[in-house]
Amino acid sequence: FIIDGDVSHRDSTGGESVIKTGGIQWMTAGSGLIHAEISSEEFLKTGGKEEVLQLWVNLPAANKMTPPAYYGFNKEQIPVKEFDERKVKIQIIAGAIAGEQGPIQPPSGVNLSRVDIAANGSITLSAPESDNIFCYCVSGSLNVNGSEITTRHLVHFNFEGTDVEVSAKSDSILLWGHAKPFNEPVASYGPFVMNSEAEIHQAIKDYQEGKMGVWKE
Repeated sequence: FIIDGDVSHRDSTGGESVIKTGGIQWMTAGSGLIHAEISSEEFLKTGGKEEVLQLWVNLPAANKMTPPAYYGFNKEQIPVKEFDERKVKIQIIAGAIAGEQGPIQPPSGVNLSRVDIAANGSITLSAPESDNIFCYCVSGSLNVNGSEITTRHLVHFNFEGTDVEVSAKSDSILLWGHAKPFNEPVASYGPFVMNSEAEIHQAIKDYQEGKMGVWKE
């Protein structure tokens, strides 16, 4: 999520883009690739505020070796739904909200959106009772199901009910997502996330042998 500034992306599959304020990048590492995320030439010259949030979302074992892919979308390319007399604007990235599909449809069924709520705005967000919820206040001050939440706080939920009531005391940004847990073992080392230590060793070997790609100057 590019909250402020920009990110210039380049990877070994040929993916390349510059994503600016309000845009998003989505990369499926899958069987592996190498990549670089840096500021654009324009930003390096002019400077400014830079704030980027990167989330790592695990893949189920069945999809771990899917071919890698990269998608970059600037703000104007992402569908938005408005609620509460335009005081709430939801940028739909993965999955769907209110019948609107986001540009990303992950194999793991992850739903993920950015929710901008103006002061005194409110929204009821829903997730299946069986799903894990990701609810992170990027900035501002929110009331979530009766609890006060402020900047850089993550909300933890029990598996009870389906609705989450959110209202804003000040202009706020919320990252909202949910997905079914797949309850598999996780093994990780550096940037490699697999299901066993043996798979981690194989991933490192694949990287060293260039199977995840090489830079082409």
